[in-house]
Amino acid sequence: MHFVFMGVSGSGKSTAALGAVKRLGLPFAEADAFHPEANIAKMAAGTPLDDADRRPWLESLAEWIGERERAGESSVMACSALKRSYRDILRGGAPGVFFIHLHGSTDLIAERLRARSDHFMPSSLLNSQASTLEPLGPDEEGVVLDIAHTPDELVEESARAITSALGRSGR
Repeated sequence: MHFVFMGVSGSGKSTAALGAVKRLGLPFAEADAFHPEANIAKMAAGTPLDDADRRPWLESLAEWIGERERAGESSVMACSALKRSYRDILRGGAPGVFFIHLHGSTDLIAERLRARSDHFMPSSLLNSQASTLEPLGPDEEGVVLDIAHTPDELVEESARAITSALGRSGR
């Protein structure tokens, strides 16, 4: 199975995913590292990406998932995966993609983004991301976790969700 920590920038995707990876020993990909320079420059300038910008990026992420699948490995990825259509592209990489949606108030996320200085994504794009976000549909495999919990609690909850999903899949 393949686990994608999803949500808007500043929701704690990388922190929770890396914590779960440390506990479970699964391969990890940070989706931001797959962005072409043009996408990073666009976001750093405060311009939201459009679907045409995102498509090749999402396809490269789906390929990474597919490579893990072909190697017989489960995996973890931190990726915004804001729209259902984006998640569909990721699911194209392999069967068994499970989403862990880190969700919370935009006020809390905005506060976190303002405190962060080591990322290309400006807090001015939060509203754009929040308006783009499509929650998981009832037919999408995944869970929603509240980011009001501490990072340690989110790691614990996500590790539990991953372990449970792996147990159900027989992997």
